[in-house]
Amino acid sequence: MNIQKKRLRFGDLKRMIALIILFVPSLSYSQNRWQIQEDGSIQWTIDQDIPRFDQIEMSGEKISTVLRYGVDKEGGFMLERSLVWPMLRTIPNNTHASLMRRYGWDIINDMITVNANRMPQEKVISITLNGTMVVVSEFNLPQNGKLRLTRHLFPSPTRAAYCEKYVLCNVGKNSVMIEVPESHSTIVTDAGKGVDGEYLIEATLTGVQGHSLEAGDSVKFYADFKAFNKDQKIKTIDFENELHARMAIISELWSKLVLESPDPVINTMFAFAKIRGAESIFNTKGGYMHGPGGESYYAAIWANDQAEYINPFFPFLGYDTGNQSAYNSFKHFARFMNNEYKPIPSSIISEGTDYWNGAGDRGDGAMIAYGVGRYALANGNRQEALDLWPLLEWCLEYCRRNLNNEGVVISDSDELEGRFPAGNANLATSCLYYDALLSAVHLGEELDKPASQLRSYRKQAKELRIAIEKYFGGVVEGFNTYKYYKENEVLRSWICIPLTVGIYDRKEETIKALFSPQLWTENGLLTEAGSETFWDRSTLYALRGVLACGATEKGINYLKYYSTKRLLGDHVPYAIEAWPEGNQRHLSAESGLYCRVITEGLFGIKPTGFKSFICKPSLPSDWDYMSLKHIQAFGNDFDINVKRQKENIKVSVVSLGNVIDEKLWNGIDVLKFNLP
Repeated sequence: MNIQKKRLRFGDLKRMIALIILFVPSLSYSQNRWQIQEDGSIQWTIDQDIPRFDQIEMSGEKISTVLRYGVDKEGGFMLERSLVWPMLRTIPNNTHASLMRRYGWDIINDMITVNANRMPQEKVISITLNGTMVVVSEFNLPQNGKLRLTRHLFPSPTRAAYCEKYVLCNVGKNSVMIEVPESHSTIVTDAGKGVDGEYLIEATLTGVQGHSLEAGDSVKFYADFKAFNKDQKIKTIDFENELHARMAIISELWSKLVLESPDPVINTMFAFAKIRGAESIFNTKGGYMHGPGGESYYAAIWANDQAEYINPFFPFLGYDTGNQSAYNSFKHFARFMNNEYKPIPSSIISEGTDYWNGAGDRGDGAMIAYGVGRYALANGNRQEALDLWPLLEWCLEYCRRNLNNEGVVISDSDELEGRFPAGNANLATSCLYYDALLSAVHLGEELDKPASQLRSYRKQAKELRIAIEKYFGGVVEGFNTYKYYKENEVLRSWICIPLTVGIYDRKEETIKALFSPQLWTENGLLTEAGSETFWDRSTLYALRGVLACGATEKGINYLKYYSTKRLLGDHVPYAIEAWPEGNQRHLSAESGLYCRVITEGLFGIKPTGFKSFICKPSLPSDWDYMSLKHIQAFGNDFDINVKRQKENIKVSVVSLGNVIDEKLWNGIDVLKFNLP
């Protein structure tokens, strides 16, 4: 016992320091490495704080790349490209069987000559992220000569190719001789290790014939890395068209579901989260499949990452490829419905040709039901909803059949798949099932389902809420909150989940526990008090729930801190998966969860029909307004504007410039809106 007390005191000291930083903006903001630019990008202007390195993932329909980049101690740019081709499957064709290669090819230092010599020492001026990576460097030459190099690094939106555009400009006073050789290399992989036999991986560099580059003039050259099987060779890449197409997608994502608030960091983090959440969708033989990424999870779907985390968000964004991937994922899960009510697999892998259920039943039925209900309502497509209704019914019945004697849902594990204990019935699964029952009532009303069936769902939800309180409610480490499972005696981050489904009975003590030194750290919530492990998914659920339940000031302070760290700190610009597992990979669905902190937390939006929703805004005391522009859900394009008017808060719903409805919010009750 004494050892435990000493360990907690040391941990408390570290967390007290983190909390001091959190609530002293000058300390927190002064450590920002990146700055927001007028065009919405973020930029790192290189100073003396080098060497410094980071990683970022970017994806297209047929490729994903993790760029490990940075600036070395001499000021030069360092780059390693980790390339993933999800539809080129390797053997064994399991979850992780995407063709992958790493390239450290230093094109500038190894290939280019200036005045018949190697390029001189590079000095990076800035690195900019805007859905691509833009690196600006300078090279000083003798006799007042100077070159400026701009790199544009990005994946092709639709081809199995990663692209690099280089612009070399003479910004000195004298002409220089430039030579860039053409280069083409091909790797032929081992046919015995590919599902479709051998694959070809090509790396090419377009050349620049030696000529004198006059002062003020520039040259362009390009590099690409692409892969294909022998029957599907990729045509020559038009780099300018590929860059234009990539930026067109970013522009589309940034023009829809736009957050406007007095906080530029949260606005910008939201904009970047839309990119990462939407880009990681792969065009597989099984249709569009959203994949987490992280050099591990591609051409596959999961009941948590896709069905639960990001699918309910896509209708709000109105990104057609995202909605297609959501609908497709549910149809894949529906293939595994069965009359015996055996569990649906946790994951459909290998482009839809196989499945994985290595952790047993993780509560996947509840995850899928939760996602189906929310997605179908927000999407507002009656035919799709009719198609998906049988899956929702099946999952709800599966959960009902797996209630224990005390009325909560049993499962083999949870979304952490045994990494931390979850007992045989956990809080998350029962809360998701509860929310799914409520969504099923609303969806069933839209689809004219039998009133007796919907009354049954209401009754089950009421009974389940009582059971959740009786079974999971309790004192943990001095807080009158929830036990994550019956035998649980240590605080867990997932005690936040009742707040996200409208169960506020223990909100005060739960919020105290979440932000106590036992759980909160400089990187968000620990998975379990006393551990060193954190997963952003539970932090993002917590931020959403705290805002949704009305603890606005507490929630916004922590949201500001989290957003600043993830967007402008040392590892940017997206939400991450976990640490130490995965080394803080930019898994895609976590960015979807960040977006839901805004839509469901800050604005309190919850679908109640194909054309209706409730709204409970959380306008911080130091904000006079906040707006979500061009919301695409419910078959509409509309805005929600929240404005402070003296002692009142006015909430307006506007479509095509016309005010549809306008209400004053009393700070307690939810507002109900109907769209045309």
